[in-house]
Amino acid sequence: MAAVRKPVLLGLRDTAVHGRPTGSGAWTASKLGGLPDALPVVGAPRPVCGRCRQPLALVVQVYCPLEGSPFHRLLYVFACPRPRCGGGGGARSWKVFRSQCLQMGEREAQDAQKQENGLAAEDWCEGADDWGSDSEEVPPPQLTVDFGSDTHSARDTDCTARLQELHLQDSAVGAAPSVSPGEEMALLSQAPQFLPYYMCVVDEDDYGDFVSLDHARSLLREYQQKEGMDMEQLLSQSLPGDGDEKYEKATIKSGDKIFYKFMKRIAACQEQILRYSWSGEPLFLTCPTSEITELPACSYCGVRRIFEFQLMPALVSMLRSTDLGLSVEFGTILIYTCEKSCWPENQQTPMEELCIIQEDPDEPLFN
Repeated sequence: MAAVRKPVLLGLRDTAVHGRPTGSGAWTASKLGGLPDALPVVGAPRPVCGRCRQPLALVVQVYCPLEGSPFHRLLYVFACPRPRCGGGGGARSWKVFRSQCLQMGEREAQDAQKQENGLAAEDWCEGADDWGSDSEEVPPPQLTVDFGSDTHSARDTDCTARLQELHLQDSAVGAAPSVSPGEEMALLSQAPQFLPYYMCVVDEDDYGDFVSLDHARSLLREYQQKEGMDMEQLLSQSLPGDGDEKYEKATIKSGDKIFYKFMKRIAACQEQILRYSWSGEPLFLTCPTSEITELPACSYCGVRRIFEFQLMPALVSMLRSTDLGLSVEFGTILIYTCEKSCWPENQQTPMEELCIIQEDPDEPLFN
């Protein structure tokens, strides 16, 4: 029996974030660039580069609570944008953190913590294909993701209608107790910043109906000319779904096959900057290495890590700064997190997770 395909949500750049608005719930906005927002009782991450020891820049902040869990949940991805560190290249110059806080009162929180410790992660996303169901039964735990605050520039789909109005707050709120708000702001202000934009979300299946594969065909013809490969048979195929792998019968190298599949899949939405599929499968750009096939377990609870989301090539050109010397370069960044999404009681600092970099095999093809 074929495995059930996990839903894939696409993050798109939306409207610019202007200023530093105040108000509660800033951390419920997903964005690229800017400064990290702190949860009420957990300080915002302030990581430094493993190579140059300078503060890292926030690349994306994703609000992604798991339905059936009592926690608010934020993921942050940082990179070093300085030229001497390869524009963010190399594992030592990238970091990802997970931050959580309970949504309810103290007594309820204790009961919820006990329930959380015994909740299997595969149950959290069960029924994720049934969003918006009117069933009278209590829905099973599933994933809930909000990628932004303003959906005017996104496709007019049911998926974007699920977004709520979100706002930013000063990231000094909720700082770690050992650092005063003034010191927190000073530390954050030292970090390089990309211009901040909100993110909105669309469902990949809904979005694909509006777009042709002309751009992918053009890019792949360039690739064919460069590599001297006969790809006409490949180009005649429609966008493959999971299980439609006819194009793989062509005589091509494994790496070229993976690259072709990547290009053809993202052609359905060229402006996607993030692909979200909790416990799903990443879209590989190059052949998976042992780093991916032998993922380390969660360093806090020992449970295995699972794929959660990845950053896409279109994001590279969207990370802009008033400092022309700042930039990052990558093919795709794969984010893996604790399957249990563990969170020790009274934890007040973000927990580091795992990011894996797949370099761009041919950067000009993505421009």
